[in-house]
Amino acid sequence: MSSNVGLSTPRGSGTSGYVQRNMSYLRPRDQSSQMRDSEQLQKYRQRAPDAEILAHDRKREVEVKCLELQDKLEEEELDEEEITMRVEALRKKLLAEIDKATKIDARGLKPHQVHELAAAKMVESERLRNALGISKDYEEGSHWRRQEEEKMRKMEQREKNNGNSSSGRRRSASPPRRSER
Repeated sequence: MSSNVGLSTPRGSGTSGYVQRNMSYLRPRDQSSQMRDSEQLQKYRQRAPDAEILAHDRKREVEVKCLELQDKLEEEELDEEEITMRVEALRKKLLAEIDKATKIDARGLKPHQVHELAAAKMVESERLRNALGISKDYEEGSHWRRQEEEKMRKMEQREKNNGNSSSGRRRSASPPRRSER
């Protein structure tokens, strides 16, 4: 046993007492290297979904429906040309509908459908932004910044006014004395 590592004695432990490093341990990443600029931490940008992945998923749904129709028609033992013709007609119809309808319902989505969820979230955020009357170029915390700038401008104006008025006579905080007769 060396340098106080492991068991003092392997007796009764059901092991040989040999100590190994835990290879499955994941060390935490260095946070300072990832977020170097404090401005990046404060500004939130919603991640945009990948349009190509969304289009691929929609086309995949069309193909699934076409294959279901093809299986159904093959079970009915129709001619292969008839099956191909009907499947192509359905495919054209569904592809035309996909181009028109791009509305995504977030309630029916599963957690692994990340891009669809992101697209639904962007639509929801846009609706909320429009409902609350928030401009597109709004920056979080800009209201507080404007208040601070206004406060600083007023303080500078006061200092400027105090500097100009002190060139004449000195004013005191107490009222002027009455002279006795």
